[in-house]
Amino acid sequence: MARTLCVFDAYGTLFDVSAAARRAAEEPGRAALAQGWQRLAEVWRLKQLQYSWLRAVTGTHCDFWQVTEDGLDWALEATGLDGDADLRARLLALYRELEAYPEVPAMLEQLKDDGRSCAILSNGAPAMLAAAIESAGIGRHLDAVLSVEEVGVFKPARAVYDMVGARFGTAPGEVLFVSSNGWDAAAAAGYGFETVWVNRAGDAVDRLPWTPQHIRHDLTDIPRLAGL
Repeated sequence: MARTLCVFDAYGTLFDVSAAARRAAEEPGRAALAQGWQRLAEVWRLKQLQYSWLRAVTGTHCDFWQVTEDGLDWALEATGLDGDADLRARLLALYRELEAYPEVPAMLEQLKDDGRSCAILSNGAPAMLAAAIESAGIGRHLDAVLSVEEVGVFKPARAVYDMVGARFGTAPGEVLFVSSNGWDAAAAAGYGFETVWVNRAGDAVDRLPWTPQHIRHDLTDIPRLAGL
């Protein structure tokens, strides 16, 4: 059946989390970063997620900007780039201005033209999300931006997915949920959402009790899936 509401994870799904390291590496005087920015971006993202999970299971919540900073500090040390305060500050500034993936604006516009409601459901702190949305110019396509700061725990806690029904009055089966994180798409499927895993890297499916109903390489097929 057609889904009336499409809900998107933000980081890695709508916004390219590698863009900060890539853009910094292109700037003059960043020779060391230019040689290994892909590795920095990879481990930064990994530690950011790991710290969110650890804080969730230990009940030591902080906002996502803190785990983003902590993850970057670990990644800089792990890649031998620590000690450069200017580089650290520049990477964090660029993270607030992440680029949307190229297909995002047209995809969201088509969903809205088809009469769908669109929302973000993200670990991101409200100020982070607001900055990224403004930078990407996609705010006019969004009906709501839901941050885990409302419930004080990171995904994949069920309380996060509960926020969708509380905001829109929808049953889980009315929602198409889209995430680039396989574990997020799987947990949301277990919650009852119809889910799409945007598997840009071609990763293996996570061994979890649930699996996403759909797997795609990018977001171009989302309007079609929402209309099924």
